[in-house]
Amino acid sequence: MSVHPQVDSSHWRELETPRVPPARPGELNPLLRPLVAIAGKVTGGPPPNIFTTLGRHPRLFVPWLIFASRLMPRGSLPRVDTELVILRVAWNCRSRYEWDHHVRIGAKVGLDAAAIERIAEGPDGSGWDDRERGLLRATDEMHGDGIVSDATWSQLSEHLSHRDLIELCMLIGHYEMLAMTLGSLGVQPERPLPANGG
Repeated sequence: MSVHPQVDSSHWRELETPRVPPARPGELNPLLRPLVAIAGKVTGGPPPNIFTTLGRHPRLFVPWLIFASRLMPRGSLPRVDTELVILRVAWNCRSRYEWDHHVRIGAKVGLDAAAIERIAEGPDGSGWDDRERGLLRATDEMHGDGIVSDATWSQLSEHLSHRDLIELCMLIGHYEMLAMTLGSLGVQPERPLPANGG
C-alpha cells in the first residue's frame, strides 16, 4: 500500500531540516534508551524520530507517552475509529509525519485503502456510514472552530457513550497538539518507509 495514496506532496507543511535534531542513543537519558530501542524494533527500523526528539525532554516524554498510549492503542474507541480520526487530524494539520505512521497503523487495524484515500474528502465524501461521517465531522469542527457542534454531537451520541465522547475529544485534541509540535520542531519522517506497512 502506498504511504501517500493519491496525495500531492505539496499538501504537507513540513520543515526541510529539524529545528531540534533527534538525539543520538548516547544523548538520551539512560532509562529511556531501552524504550526508544524497542520502539524501533516494533516499527521495523531505527528508533522513530518522534521518540528520539521528544526524548530530549524526559520529564515530559514519559508522562506524554503514558497519556498517549491511553488514547492509542489502549483507548476504548474501536481502533478503526481511532485511526480514521488520527488520519483526518493529520490531513487537516498537513502533518506528513502523523500521516506516514498512521496510514500504516490504520491498514494494520482494518482501514482499507479506499477509506484512506477518501479521508482527504472529509465527512462530505461518499462511502462513509453515519458513525464515520460523525467522527470526521467532529474532527473537522474541533480543528476549525475548537468545538463540536450540537448537530454533530447529537449524531455521534447515537453511536458513542459519554466515555467514548470524552475520549474522542481528547484524541482529536492530542493529535492536533502533536502535529503542531512535530511541525514546529521539524521532526522529519523516516524515509524510506516500507510499502507494505511492515
